[in-house]
Amino acid sequence: MNKLTPILLSGILLFGAAACSEGAKTSPDAPNSTTENTTSPPPAENVQKTQGDATSEIRRAQANSDIRAREQRNNVTGGDAIRADGDIQSEVRSKLEVNITQGALTVDAKDGLVTVGGTVPNQTDLAKIEPLAKEIKGVKDVNVTAVVAPAAPASPSSNQ
Repeated sequence: MNKLTPILLSGILLFGAAACSEGAKTSPDAPNSTTENTTSPPPAENVQKTQGDATSEIRRAQANSDIRAREQRNNVTGGDAIRADGDIQSEVRSKLEVNITQGALTVDAKDGLVTVGGTVPNQTDLAKIEPLAKEIKGVKDVNVTAVVAPAAPASPSSNQ
């Protein structure tokens, strides 16, 4: 049984990595890839909805729990030496989602290099991206292609 456990966990990690081959997004308005040149901000009503979800204590606790669970699973299957790109990508996305609540970010990870694209509302949030991403085990370097773009004003019809 002890020999079967690493094989099963490796299979789960492989499946997870294949399922997470696209960039992880912090909001529905985030670009589909980190290479898209997005300078248009999301509408204000979408930002408020995403911010409300990301700032809830339940969501913050869930994101932190997910990160801890992935790190514990990784320690069982190979420690810090071997990190699945999908795990790194997902952990960085979770970390950014709960710490940069008004951003529309997309995260990609490949061999420890994390690329973060999309938009944030201000320079302060842009400066937070790299240090937050580097808090995740397995992140070797961070390439930030995100830009500052304040949220667009709410449309008149959404205030009814």
